[in-house]
Amino acid sequence: MSQNWIVKFYDGVENDIREMPIGIRSRMVKLLEVIQIKGPDLGEPMTKAMGKGLFEIRAKGSEGIGRSLFCYQKGKTIVVLYAFVKKTQKTPKNVLDIARQRQKEIKHADDDAGRIKK
Repeated sequence: MSQNWIVKFYDGVENDIREMPIGIRSRMVKLLEVIQIKGPDLGEPMTKAMGKGLFEIRAKGSEGIGRSLFCYQKGKTIVVLYAFVKKTQKTPKNVLDIARQRQKEIKHADDDAGRIKK
């Protein structure tokens, strides 16, 4: 039997997901549960590569579309770096910049750095 995937969250991101509108939040939580079992390569429209090791989870609800940006860590682990409700067609540059900065940060740190929560 294969080991499930581990989903971790950058500090504060779980709270950002909790604050999403209920329909989007429910779908995001469901997708994260599926990722734990099947892995993060669910394909479009659920997951998509954003380039340079950054990926997104797309959660559509009646209120709109939520996104979570994540990267891979050692083993069967992903870290959700940023979560937001998308209001425009294109992911805002500042969101990508923050996610990429966090990606660099965790690449050079371990869980004891206090920024990643299981």
